[in-house]
Amino acid sequence: MPFDPNKDKVLKQWKCPETGLLITINRYDQGEAKVQIGPRILKKKDGSDRAPVKAGRLTTEDILWLYDVMDEIKDELTDLQRPT
Repeated sequence: MPFDPNKDKVLKQWKCPETGLLITINRYDQGEAKVQIGPRILKKKDGSDRAPVKAGRLTTEDILWLYDVMDEIKDELTDLQRPT
């Protein structure tokens, strides 16, 4: 079965204000909710958003921000899991 972008849903999103790193919780069709790290949305000099780029290697700022939001991400992901 080919990938259908209409079935790929972003359920929750966090963005690091300093580095532009995005963390999202996604679900494809009726599948399990999963966490995605990246892309990164950088700012142009005029303040508008540039095109998304790969997250690449994480900086200390990225890790500290991720550490700060990790409990919220974990709680959201746990709430979205289906009972077995």
